[in-house]
Amino acid sequence: MTIIELLEGPLWTASLTIFAVLAIWRLGAILLSGRRRVEARPAGSPSAGAIRLIFGHFIPQKPFRRNGKVWFVTLAGYAFHLGLFAVLFFAAPHITFIHDNLIGLEWAALPRWGFIIAAEFAFIGLLALWIRRFVDPVVRLISRTDDHIVAGLTFLVMLSGCMALAQTVEVLRAIHLGLVEIWLIYFPFSSMMHTFTWPLSRGFTGARAGRRGTRM
Repeated sequence: MTIIELLEGPLWTASLTIFAVLAIWRLGAILLSGRRRVEARPAGSPSAGAIRLIFGHFIPQKPFRRNGKVWFVTLAGYAFHLGLFAVLFFAAPHITFIHDNLIGLEWAALPRWGFIIAAEFAFIGLLALWIRRFVDPVVRLISRTDDHIVAGLTFLVMLSGCMALAQTVEVLRAIHLGLVEIWLIYFPFSSMMHTFTWPLSRGFTGARAGRRGTRM
């Protein structure tokens, strides 16, 4: 068995299984943890509060719209997340891999120029947010080791993926697959779980505010 066969076979299955089992376990723990029953009569709608906070904060709120730092974080965040989403699900090699190893479905891929633009946005956004963790004194103070591990590991996954794009050098492809599998295994233990938990967090906070009749 070659390195590529090992990475695409047993190691891929193992890393994907660890990712799925632990991510579901963490989400289940959150959903089943319960909360203290509130006896007070609601002053507003918890559902409306949850929906308002989930969908109403995709752009900076009015009091912060004149703050350049807020717009910097917002635009860098969108550049990274949307760019990464496009690269992850619409790069031709990824679509082929998903078809062959996951769900047996395929869809239209980005043209090469579209992939390059999406990747550049993702890199710019990630690096901007990561550098901010070093240069902004407040963000530097509250940043954890995990935040830097996540940023560094994601950067390496993206970089190795771009280098292996032509799929002609087996070593580069093997490095990319190995890094992706490490990334998948680390995912459930890290802050990357916010990919799944942010609607729950926002919804819960918004529902509490809505119940009290306040807006956030």
